[in-house]
Amino acid sequence: MLKKIAPALIVATLAGLTALPAAADDLRNALGGALGGAGGAAVGGALGGQTGSVIGGAIGGGAGGALTANGRERKGAIVGGAVGGGVGAAAGNAMGGRTGGIVGAGLGGGAGAALGGNVQRNSYSDRDDRGRGYRRHGKHHHHH
Repeated sequence: MLKKIAPALIVATLAGLTALPAAADDLRNALGGALGGAGGAAVGGALGGQTGSVIGGAIGGGAGGALTANGRERKGAIVGGAVGGGVGAAAGNAMGGRTGGIVGAGLGGGAGAALGGNVQRNSYSDRDDRGRGYRRHGKHHHHH
């Protein structure tokens, strides 16, 4: 069983790494989402065929994103990893059977977790900038 899954996991991880931006946080989220998505799709596919691999890819992609993202990025990485893992597994199944589903879930989970974490992080930094900018315009009291 593991001998069948391991090569697909390796391919999915490498593919996920090459398809993504090289920022450190995004790469970490991508790796988590890719490994989680591919692993989930492999286990899900073994237990429940193509539908199982889609569900497993989604759960695994979300879980992988959650484990590797920091607090500010976590929600985005979970949603992105789950959506990417599920969609990737479905597309991969349609194109290349079980191995395609595993690779697809790895690619989708990795890309989704990286993108989701990135969007979440950027939405926080926008909010921080507005907050700091607002406070900067306070009245200056001069004590004589």
